[in-house]
Formats: sequence, C-alpha cells, structure tokens
Amino acid sequence: MDFNLLSHPYAAQRSPLVAANGVVATSHPLASQAGLRILQEGGNAIDAALAAAAALAVLEPSSNGLGGDGFALIWDGARLHGITGAGRAPAGLSLDTLAARGHTSMPTHGWLPVTVPGVVRLWDDLHTRFGSLALDQIFAQAIAYAEEGAPVPPSVAASWARGVALAQQRQGAEFAGFLSTFAPNGRAPRPGELFRSPGHARTLRTLAQQGASAFYEGEIACALVDFAQATGGLLSDEDLANHTSEWVEPISLNYRGYTVHEIPPSGQGVVALMALGMLEEFDLTQHPRDSDTSYHLQVEAAKLAFADAFAYVGDPAMVDVPTRALLNRQRLRGRAQLIGNSAGQYGPGALPQGGTVYFCTADRDGRMVSMIQSTYMGFGSGVVVPEWGISLHNRGCGFVTTPGHPNCVAPGQRPFHTIIPGFLSHNGRAVGPFGVMGGHMQPQGHTQVIVNMLDYGMHPQAALDAPRWRWEKDETLRLEHATPRHIVEGLLARGHRVLIEPTPSEFGRGQIIWRQDDGSYVAGTEMRCDGVAVGW
Repeated sequence: MDFNLLSHPYAAQRSPLVAANGVVATSHPLASQAGLRILQEGGNAIDAALAAAAALAVLEPSSNGLGGDGFALIWDGARLHGITGAGRAPAGLSLDTLAARGHTSMPTHGWLPVTVPGVVRLWDDLHTRFGSLALDQIFAQAIAYAEEGAPVPPSVAASWARGVALAQQRQGAEFAGFLSTFAPNGRAPRPGELFRSPGHARTLRTLAQQGASAFYEGEIACALVDFAQATGGLLSDEDLANHTSEWVEPISLNYRGYTVHEIPPSGQGVVALMALGMLEEFDLTQHPRDSDTSYHLQVEAAKLAFADAFAYVGDPAMVDVPTRALLNRQRLRGRAQLIGNSAGQYGPGALPQGGTVYFCTADRDGRMVSMIQSTYMGFGSGVVVPEWGISLHNRGCGFVTTPGHPNCVAPGQRPFHTIIPGFLSHNGRAVGPFGVMGGHMQPQGHTQVIVNMLDYGMHPQAALDAPRWRWEKDETLRLEHATPRHIVEGLLARGHRVLIEPTPSEFGRGQIIWRQDDGSYVAGTEMRCDGVAVGW
C-alpha cells in the first residue's frame, strides 16, 4: 500500500517516522533508545527487542516486569514464528484451594492469582534461537537505568501513583516488598524524578550471566519459593522448574488482501481475527471513517467475537479450543448477518460441525519483532519479591470458577490471556508488526488500526492517532473525548449507551511498523502515553 505521508486526517498529531536501517517503537523513550543502541552496535531486531523488553521492565514497572508473561511474533527474514510465554497455574491452585481460603471467584491481588512468570524464559528462548549479541551487552542499558536511575515520564508517573496509592491500603506479609521497591521515599516518583532499583539491576545481572536457569532453578528461584512459602504463596520449586515457553504456529485471516497474524489461544488474538472476518462482509469504504455507521459495524463485530471467545477459549494444552471452527468463513458470514442497525446483545454462536507494554522492532535485513509483556492490572498481584525487583503478575484472575468451562481454574492450566502481538503480511511478504495494549481493549485496538490502514488508507501514525472506541459490556460503549459529536449522537440513536472517557489510557497504547517495497520503514507510535519511535 502506498501511503500519502502528507495526508493526515488528525493534523494536530505527529507525522510518522521514516527510516531505512531499522526502527524501535515502544511506550517509553529510553526503552526505544536502548533498542536502537543495540541495532547500531550490530545487533538484529531480536536483540533490539530484548534490550527494549529489559529496559521496559525497569522503566515502566506499573505495566510490566520480571514477574510477568510475554508473547512474540518474529519474522526471521523468511517466515513468521510465534512464541507463547504464558505461565501455568501452580500445582497447588484449584477450585478446592480457593474454597478452602474462602473464595468463590478468582481474587485479583495477593498470591492466589499468581501464575508462574513466563517472560524471563521467553527472553532466553528468543535469544537462544535468534539472538546475535551476548546478553550482558543486550541488558547493559537496562542495568544502567536500574543502577544509575532514569527519570519517570508523565504518563508512567500517573499510573505509578495510582498503583502506590492502592498498595498503601493493602496489608499482609506478601505485600511487604512492594513499597520498599516502588515507593522507596514513601511515595511514587514524580514526573521527571529519577527512579533507581538495585533489585532490578541484581536480577538482570544474574540473568545476563546465568541465563533463565537462574530464575527457574537457581538462586532467583530459591528467593521466589522461599518468599512464597513464608507468606502463603503456592509457587513451588517444581512449578518453576517445569515451566517452558511454547513455540506456536500463528493463526491468521485474510482481510482486504492482506494477512493478519495473531498468537493462538489461550490468547485473545482470535477475537481480532473474528471481528475482521465479520467486517469483511461489509464495504466500510462506503461509509466515512468518522461516521456512526463505521463505528457501529466495528463495535458490533467485536461484541460478537468476544461472545464466542469467552465461551470457547481456554488453554489448548488442557481443553480442545476450536480455533479453526471459530474462524470458519461461512460461520463468520452468518455471525455478521446478526449485525443490524441498532446496538445488540449476543451470546456465543454455534460451531460448524466436523497496567501491559507493547513494542516492536525492525532491522536493516528485514527481520521484525512484534512483542508484548505484562504484569496485568498495573503492578499485577501486588506481591513483590524483596531485593530482586520482581513484581509478580496476577494472570490467574483471568480464570473462571465455573466447573466444566474451558477456562476454569485448574492445576497446571494457563488462563485466558489478554496480551497479544499482531503482524501483517501481504502475498507472503512481511509488512510489519503492530499492537495495541490494554486488557480487552487489545483485540478492539487491533481491529481499529487495521481498519484505519486497510480500509481508509491511513499511514501508521494517523491510524494510531485517530479517536478510538472501547466496548465493555451490554450496550455500554466508551468513546474518546476527541470523537466528533455527530458520531456520538448517531451511536446514541442506535441504542448504544455512550460514555465519553477523558482518560486516554483507557483506549490502549500502540505501536506500528510498516515495511515498504523498497525496504524502508514507516512507523507510528502512541500519542496516549510517552511513546516514541526511533530509527536510523
């Protein structure tokens, strides 16, 4: 697609980055610089992604960290690879465990929603298969940020302050390490203030020297398990030692002549593909991008897709997830026919018989990485391993407690996962990575930026800058404050319960890299946070 880079329907926002030799796009300027530095030192796109990943764990701990999960799509120059870095429930977590501790549903904080952290093993597996530089070189900038301090940008400071305020209300031995790690002065760091974390530096140095084995079987593993045993956690030596990443075949769907790729379940990438498959049944170009009809069709497709995902998606290692059936074209056509002129409520369709960070990189040789990592809900579980900087995620709160449901909590099971990287190709040629973070906003964000680019011809920066919508439940639809008034009125007339949301972070934060036919790159970064795309 030939973008008119001078055409920008949201002129108040930024122009896209254009670069020939490589790009790094992240939600934090210093993380982008860490990745770019690795590219300029001779590293490839995978090395740069790992440098950015480690830096983000230090720089943006309110969204991701060493105790979280991660996923990636990697174009190696010839083909696309997928890797799932999702941790499993501890062997001691079950419906009976919850009941014994007085819970009928999954809690959001404390030890019970903590699953095995997967991101460190993911980093190691990516480096082993695709890396070209040593880990001590790749992690050097992240370690320097942790030891010497890095200033906190405005949007990170805001989410950090919210996380600390909540942490100050919690009591219990399992939460004792949080404030000493993330509020060493008794409060969250203010915008522009330096944050240092000796614990992060200690862990990253250990990983650079010993690899992921230190985290899952060595001294870091001992610290994790000792802290769990002392404060009521379920993680065991066996839970950590048995953890592995999984190389997976990406799932995909053709849309407007391009192929959109996602990570398969237990992630929610299938939601974006189902929504796009339904939208393929409509000619969106007959309706202006800024029209209530275009918004309505996209919203209803997303609602239908979520209804199916919530009913059928679980851990494919434990249950039969009917991914192929969910993406069946005839089935999607039938689902699309349910979309009328008014807001609807939908159940799952029958099957045919028979606080996250997203970032992406590209190098001069055409290798590209689409990567995402998270501790979920800001700082995750609120449980932090003292002196190691490891904030443990709470992905287990994604389980349900309905016996027989494919996503029901069980020992060794992976929960329904919200974090999803995306990738676009065209006739077998890599176009590039894209992603929008933010819980269940993610597949909705993927759908919106793909529609913006492929239906409405917007370049990556314009596709990200355009006002977004977010469906949550029933007919409730959140719109950004920049949404034109005529769209708001049109959606209200269609029966949507519209809420104007003044908080930009509610609509996700994205990055996009698009490789042009001559090998150069066009990239966009998120205006709703402190993000920046850099290149050379």
